[in-house]
Amino acid sequence: MEKVRLAYAAAHVCLRDEYRGVAHSLEEPGDPAEIAAAIDWDATMALRTRLDSLGFGVAEAMDTAQRFSLGWESAERLIRECGALGLANGFCAGAGVDHLSEVSSKRDLIDGVAHQVGVIREAGGVAVILPMAWLPRNGANEDNYVEVYGEIVRQVEGPVFVHWLGEMFAPELAGYFPGESFDRVMALEPGKVRGAKLSLLDAGVEVQVRRGLLERDQVLLTGDDFHFARLILGGGDTGIPPVERWTELAGHRVALGDFSHALLGILDAIAQPASGALDALAAGDPARYLERMEPCEELSRHLFAPRTQHYKAGLAFLAWLNGLQPNAMLVNHEERARDAAHYRRAFELAKAAGALRDVEAAEARWREYEGNA
Repeated sequence: MEKVRLAYAAAHVCLRDEYRGVAHSLEEPGDPAEIAAAIDWDATMALRTRLDSLGFGVAEAMDTAQRFSLGWESAERLIRECGALGLANGFCAGAGVDHLSEVSSKRDLIDGVAHQVGVIREAGGVAVILPMAWLPRNGANEDNYVEVYGEIVRQVEGPVFVHWLGEMFAPELAGYFPGESFDRVMALEPGKVRGAKLSLLDAGVEVQVRRGLLERDQVLLTGDDFHFARLILGGGDTGIPPVERWTELAGHRVALGDFSHALLGILDAIAQPASGALDALAAGDPARYLERMEPCEELSRHLFAPRTQHYKAGLAFLAWLNGLQPNAMLVNHEERARDAAHYRRAFELAKAAGALRDVEAAEARWREYEGNA
């Protein structure tokens, strides 16, 4: 049965138990070299292998992996090790400029992103051009955005995606893609810029954007962890919109139509039920798809509740409940940004969504957590 939606799961990073006593925090973050020494690489890569086995591509070295707390050295290792796994469903990865000690000009920005795109391609992945905070920080206007993205696209080989991230995830990105800059960037070289990941948490805007991209055979990857169920389903309330045509992307056939594909952090936590939901969609059963996916969306709305950027805490906690990692820790102990009530509700919603592999074992781990909270 051929998949009718492309879906990348953004995966997090696991840490070894010794990190528990390390005094890193969000307020006083640790040195990337110290963090690198604490990464549990075996558990981290096992998460990616599991996602692939359930039919998902992997989105590597993105925000879900706490990319900019890790530092480029660990991010590059994530990208190269992910590529070495030989994943059947492939992987994409974020391209930024965090290998540079300083960005002092547009030329630094352009060459820096192009370098990381090359690293990702060399590892076998598709590059996602990450938002560049340097642009809003330096008051860039619409033409500046088009100039920078245009130069990057001219320098690199495709395919690439463009990531538009909302300020709820990163406040410094307020006002990103001013004016018509996003549309102008996406129209530059559609054969190379194969689509965009949208993380604006605005379903209406996403539908409008994806219909524009569809005209150029470009793919919209939803990053909307609040509304993804019906965005992926597409169309209205009358059933599944038809596949209008197919395109090729990194060796895979991808369906095109009035629907979104996906690159979502929540897929890290809901891979098992979401896989079944997408199978139902491919089989032409929208009712079964929604029956499985809507409880997953309810869980996602909880995990991504304000402050939204701390959603990773719930992902790691549920992975621990599922026995997929030895603890629920995150880089700089971001798990401490959520309280016991948040985790309790996450546990309850994950159970309702069918996102717990072994409910009895998960309940035992919950009691262990509750006893230590």
